[in-house]
Amino acid sequence: MSLTDARASTDLSPYALQTPEEIRVVREVLEAAGHFPETARMAYLGLVEPARGTPVDAPANRRFRVFLLDVAGGPAKDAVVSATNREVESVVELDTSETGELPVLEEEFEMVEQILSTDERWLAALERRGLPVEKVRVAPLSAGVFEYPEEKGRRMLRGLAFLQKDEHKPAWAHPIDGLVAYVDVTNHVVDQVLDIELVPVPEEDGDYSDPELTGPTRTTQKPIEIIQPEGPSFTVTGGNHVEWEKWSLDVGFDMREGLVLHNIAFEDKGQKRRILDRAAIAEMMVPYGDPSPVRSWQNYFDTGEYLVGQWANSLELGCDCLGEITYLSPVVVTGRGDRARSPTASACTRRTGPSSPSTRTCGAGWPTRAATAAW
Repeated sequence: MSLTDARASTDLSPYALQTPEEIRVVREVLEAAGHFPETARMAYLGLVEPARGTPVDAPANRRFRVFLLDVAGGPAKDAVVSATNREVESVVELDTSETGELPVLEEEFEMVEQILSTDERWLAALERRGLPVEKVRVAPLSAGVFEYPEEKGRRMLRGLAFLQKDEHKPAWAHPIDGLVAYVDVTNHVVDQVLDIELVPVPEEDGDYSDPELTGPTRTTQKPIEIIQPEGPSFTVTGGNHVEWEKWSLDVGFDMREGLVLHNIAFEDKGQKRRILDRAAIAEMMVPYGDPSPVRSWQNYFDTGEYLVGQWANSLELGCDCLGEITYLSPVVVTGRGDRARSPTASACTRRTGPSSPSTRTCGAGWPTRAATAAW
């Protein structure tokens, strides 16, 4: 159980990690107000942070901003809910032709491949290349930039294809270039398939975990032990407030930005000096710069469009971490507003010594089908 699982909003500081109880309250309040029917999805849920300079021990009105998407085609909404007061504070209906679309949903990754698997134009393009549709994975990507006026105000994803020769092998090594599809995920229709040219699919395998490709594992490295017999030099209170030597900070987490650091301060001659109020990744942009019609639009905005924080890996003792470890466990939500998982693994047993058994093989396993497209 996370350090914050059982705590109510009234007991939390303004900077505390959001809790499963708060997520449940936000969903119930939205449902009661008629803003969260069965066709609604939470494209984003995050804590509305207090005003700059708010003391850690100040009374907290724990407010959450929620982006609501109606997958049946209803209006998108931007809502603010107080988990402390159990009320909807505001709701704004969005004109997505002006504001842009809400972040990509996890369910939409798989949807694009399913829609394309029955489209005659897509199947004809694969047949031209001699590729069976059941071995083709589709990476559904946000538009980056709209090329056609009729795309504005619609949830359009563009699918790039990859050949997955074996379900345990990565598809990324085998791009099917010269081919892209434009898919409307609200109406479940394919707008167009651009079959530009036949490009040979690379044959070389990209499975770096295959000993036949990478060679034997090194056995020359000596053991490393990370131990602190007297415990760590830092302290964690309230679930996320960290103090170490003369430094102090509050660790936050957002499903869009990932790690967020608040109230970074240093004790200077007996006085706490604020260094930084907030530190986080504003955006992570990856422009491809390829002029080809297949990829000219391709610009990854990993934070704003895909919510990079929700894809953070859970750490496991003995696999990702060795020795004396303290875990903090934020939570993220599913599209239906349920607790999805903790991006870090507080359930791991803390211990001293070089390692501990792990329930998974480090670095092994490749996601298949739609999960491949979602990283």
